[in-house]
Amino acid sequence: MKLDSIRAIANAVLYEGYILYPYRPSSIKNRQRWTIGGVFPEAFDQQGDASRMETQVLLRGGEQAAFNVNFRFLQVMTREVGQLATPAQELPEEGEPALTRVPSFNLDGRELLAWEEAIEREIALGPLRPADIQEVATVLPFRFEGAHEIEPVRAQDGCIAAVLIRTSHKIQGVIDAKAQRLATDVWKLTIGIENVTPLVGADLKERAAAQLRAFASTHTILTVQDGAFVSLLDPPDDLREAAAQCRNVGAFPVLVGEQDSSAMLASPIILYDHPAIAPESPGDLFDGTEIDEILTLRILAMTDAEKREMASVDARARALLERTHALTAEDMARLHGVMRDHPSQASQIEPPPMGRDHEKPRLVSLLASGRSLCVGARVRLRPKSGGDIMDIALRDK
Repeated sequence: MKLDSIRAIANAVLYEGYILYPYRPSSIKNRQRWTIGGVFPEAFDQQGDASRMETQVLLRGGEQAAFNVNFRFLQVMTREVGQLATPAQELPEEGEPALTRVPSFNLDGRELLAWEEAIEREIALGPLRPADIQEVATVLPFRFEGAHEIEPVRAQDGCIAAVLIRTSHKIQGVIDAKAQRLATDVWKLTIGIENVTPLVGADLKERAAAQLRAFASTHTILTVQDGAFVSLLDPPDDLREAAAQCRNVGAFPVLVGEQDSSAMLASPIILYDHPAIAPESPGDLFDGTEIDEILTLRILAMTDAEKREMASVDARARALLERTHALTAEDMARLHGVMRDHPSQASQIEPPPMGRDHEKPRLVSLLASGRSLCVGARVRLRPKSGGDIMDIALRDK
């Protein structure tokens, strides 16, 4: 199993919720981001946000079985807008020019917006043989340095009128892996990632500051050679109890890739085994729980001003807008629906035995509140309080 073959579903997890409809920073839902798969600095763990994500899976394999681990997450990077006090031909070689930080700035029709971008991070561990990590876990510290970059934005006359200031903070973490032999050819693997980024002063209490040093959308890709992973959702009978005892913190491991058992994805989102991106989907909408056709139609129905704001967010939002406008009638028809043939399993599934419920005679009438009701009787619906939207819609019908 090649790692590239499962990148599509892993990237969908990585960017789930990155920006949501209506795809504009002014929307409330896009001011509360990075809510999935967060691993916060352990110094902030007392506030209720986990500092460790841990995955336990089962692996069938002999002494030569080996597995690889790839941890992936997003690091938040702030993007501020600075309006120069005086337009300049060039920026100073050191430090910032005289400027005022503003939420937005319109420069010759181009809208510059303050935003939080993301940097993709990945740490690889392996190959590891379970037989070699039974007694002592393999531990790998990692660190990514912070950065501060200033991008000049020139007006039509060539002068620099504004800048985009991008800032990321140093983050530190530790990943570990350990194996426990359950049977001759069965192993329980425990893989974890922990955020050990130090926090000082006010950052210890401010979630926004801790968020800038957190791992967002964290997930793990596991691949194996000379072995096979065991589904925790549908384990074989001989491993059902062992699967039930696997402890997963903040992650839900499922089989991924082709219909085999050579790879697993430990996702912060609950998935089924072998999840897949629909081939009709033209690209990422950052909302895997929504229907592509609905979101596409909503984007096309946005006003020109709303589309300009969406295009100003960042390259990913702009690419989504351009891709949506490029869809043809045939593309839209494919989004509307498709029929697929699946192998029939009728010969493999026996019909359930007829129980006593099927032997009961069908009721001719039912006595309710002193009234006799029969099939075909006209009634008026009066749902009890506390119902759902359908109860409200059908009330007194």
